[in-house]
Amino acid sequence: MNAPHRAPSGHGAFPAARPRRLRTTPALRRMVAEHRTRPSDLVLPAFVREGISDPVPVSSMPGVVQHTRDTLRKAAVEAVEAGVGGLMLFGVPLVKDAVGSQGTDPDGILQQALRDVRSEVGDDLVLMSDLCLDEFTDHGHCGVLDAQGRVDNDATLERYAEMARVQADAGAHMLGPSGMMDGQVGHARAALDAAGHTDVALFAYTAKYSSAFYGPFREAVASSLKGDRKTYQQDPAGNAREARRELSLDLAEGADMVMVKPGLPYLDILRDFAGSTDVPVGVYQISGEYAMVEAAAEKGWIDRDAAILETLTSFTRAGASVILTYWAVEAAKLLRAQR
Repeated sequence: MNAPHRAPSGHGAFPAARPRRLRTTPALRRMVAEHRTRPSDLVLPAFVREGISDPVPVSSMPGVVQHTRDTLRKAAVEAVEAGVGGLMLFGVPLVKDAVGSQGTDPDGILQQALRDVRSEVGDDLVLMSDLCLDEFTDHGHCGVLDAQGRVDNDATLERYAEMARVQADAGAHMLGPSGMMDGQVGHARAALDAAGHTDVALFAYTAKYSSAFYGPFREAVASSLKGDRKTYQQDPAGNAREARRELSLDLAEGADMVMVKPGLPYLDILRDFAGSTDVPVGVYQISGEYAMVEAAAEKGWIDRDAAILETLTSFTRAGASVILTYWAVEAAKLLRAQR
C-alpha cells in the first residue's frame, strides 16, 4: 500500500509551491512581468493619398484612413505625443504606370509626404518609408515585368536603387525594402552610400510571406494587383530554413534591422530570428490581423483593448523589439494607462 503523500519538510501543507502568490495584485503582476511592450517599440504604418481634400476611410480597417498631406502631419504629431517610436509611410498616387514612375519622382506623393513629416516633427520619431513599387505600378506587382509578364528581379533592383535615393533625399531616416527581390538590401545600400546617405538605415522585410491576411491593405493602397505574389514572397508552408537563409543574406548585404511579416501566424519565425541575430528584429501586425480583431470586437465577441495588448505582448515575448501596428497610437496610450 502506498504511503500517503507528505509535503516537503518545513514547507507546511501541500501544495508547497504556489505560483499564484505572484498573481494576487496588479502591482505584483507588474513587478514580475518578464515582457513589457513600450510605446517606443511601436511603429505606425500610415497611408497618404494624392488628390484628396479629406481623409478617406478604409472600409475593411475601421479607424484607418488614407490621409491628406495635412492630416498626415497631424497624425505624426499625435504619434510623437503618444510616445510612438516611428512612422512607416505608404503613398497612394493618382497615376500609375508599368514601372511605377511616381515612386521615383522627387515630387511624387510619398516623397512630398516624407518632406512634410520631417519638417513637422524632425527627429522626434523615426521616419520610415516603404521601398517598393506595388503602390505605384498599374499591374500591382512589387517590381517591373519582363516580356512574359514575370517580375524581373534585376531590373527591379535598379528601380529600388532610384527609389532609395529619392526617399533619402526627402528626409526618411530608414527605408523598408519590402518587395522580396533577391539582392534588394545590398543594392539599396550601395545606392544610398554612393549618394552620400550613409546614415540612412535599412529595415529589411526579410521573411515576408505570401499571406491571406493582406486583403485589407490592398484596399488601403488602392492596389491594382491581379494574380498573386507567390513567385517572390515566401511560401507559408513552414519554410523556416528558407527564412533563415534570407536572414543571413540580408545581414550580409547590410540590413540594419530585419522584419517578419505577417505577425501572429509566424511567431515561430520571429522567435527564430530573435534568437539568431544581433540586430533589432521587428514584426508587422498586418491589416488582416487588425481587421479580425476589430470585426470580432464590433460583434461583442472579444474585449477589444485586451486583445490588442495581448497580441502586442505576444510579439514582445517572441523577441520583437519593433512592432508595426495600426493601433500604435492607441496602444501607446493603453500601455501608459496600464502603468
